[in-house]
Amino acid sequence: MKHYIIIVAGGSGSRMKAETPKQFLLLDGKPILMHTIARFHEADAQMQLIVVLPQKEMEEWKTLCAKHNFNIPHQLAAGGETRFHSVKNGLEFVKEESIVAIHDGVRPFASVALIKKCFVEAEQKGNAVPCIRINESIRKVEEEGSKIADRNSFVIIQTPQYFNSEILKKAYQSEFKNIFTDDASVTESSGEKINLIEGERENIKITFPVDLMLAETILKNRQA
Repeated sequence: MKHYIIIVAGGSGSRMKAETPKQFLLLDGKPILMHTIARFHEADAQMQLIVVLPQKEMEEWKTLCAKHNFNIPHQLAAGGETRFHSVKNGLEFVKEESIVAIHDGVRPFASVALIKKCFVEAEQKGNAVPCIRINESIRKVEEEGSKIADRNSFVIIQTPQYFNSEILKKAYQSEFKNIFTDDASVTESSGEKINLIEGERENIKITFPVDLMLAETILKNRQA
């Protein structure tokens, strides 16, 4: 079955406290987004790559690709009002039944092994969503205060998230809801059971300045 990856890169630099959109911030001399795209190309050079960017950032992206001699083939799709709408726009480029992965543009460290394993799981079970266990204490916040919660009952969800294209397209015909924070929540709302698999601690999402510092350390250790 054919494989697609929709890389959603519609973020701004607000929480990063930077004027540059966070997907364009440099990591080891090139934009974070290029590291992310390269990881999937390394896993499967035949995979169809779709990158969703804000319309206003597309020309800057093309300029960056020329500047860094970045020539991995990919299609560009325009971002929408929310992540939900951006993924929906990216799905317009999926023209055949396939396995579709959706990934955050600022998660550059998903391993090749995880990428391949998730595709196999999704082909067998219809979807595959990586997660990691919580290793700190958590509390549930309520109007009257807070109370202890069992961390073993919760997991942290990551991307890439993988789905049969027909299931995913059907789910994205729904009206947007605020609870749709990722593709698993959209798909689950259409009646599908989510198949969780073990993710990776290094598969971080670069959102705050400290995350960029951590990313530099991870990259240095991988190159050592």
